[in-house]
Amino acid sequence: MSSSDDRSVWTFLTHHARVLMEITRNPHARLRDIAASIGITERAVQGIVSDLHQTGYVTRERVGRRNHYRVNPDQHFRHPAEANLPIRLLLDMFTQHDLSSGTAPVAAPAHEPSAGGRTADPDGRTVLEADTPPSTSSTELIV
Repeated sequence: MSSSDDRSVWTFLTHHARVLMEITRNPHARLRDIAASIGITERAVQGIVSDLHQTGYVTRERVGRRNHYRVNPDQHFRHPAEANLPIRLLLDMFTQHDLSSGTAPVAAPAHEPSAGGRTADPDGRTVLEADTPPSTSSTELIV
């Protein structure tokens, strides 16, 4: 591999960040759908979701034969340089990117509270609510 090839293989976001954003974008996606979207194996996604669950970034609830996951957007970044910032900032940034590119996040079914703690601002953009308790300011993933 040449030195120019070495520079083109890295990205700014980790697989953990990408999985977290996919759960936020599409709360009803299966782990295999997330894996296909990101371009990693389903087994890798399972490990990442387990990491995110163990560290409090997502909660897991068994419903029938499926797991439901909820993102905790108030959880803070792990690295000391960003430890005082909630992951909500990253999620909001990419949610806004999705809306500007015409790809709106999937809304929660009508029987749930607002789409994962999101509301539309006056411009019609979806934003995560900062003042909603963590139990309702989350996004659900059905696996």
